[in-house]
Amino acid sequence: MEKDDILIASDHAGYEMKQALKARLTERGFTVVDMGPGDDRPVDYPDYAAKVASAVSRGEASRGILICGTGLG
Repeated sequence: MEKDDILIASDHAGYEMKQALKARLTERGFTVVDMGPGDDRPVDYPDYAAKVASAVSRGEASRGILICGTGLG
C-alpha cells in the first residue's frame, strides 16, 4: 500500500457499486486497494469500514472510499 493509493471497501449491498467504481478509478490511472469484501455474501459493514478508516488514520493511505447499501455508513 502506498500513500497515494485509494482504499475502497463496502458491505455486501454495496459490492456491485464498489466493483464499478474501482474499475472507473483504475481506468483513470488511480491505484485502488480493495479492502473487501471479495463477493456479495452478507458481511458486517463496520468490519470493512474499520479496515479503511484505520489505514487512513495511520497515514498508510491518504484517501478511502466506503460504500454501504443504506448510504448511512
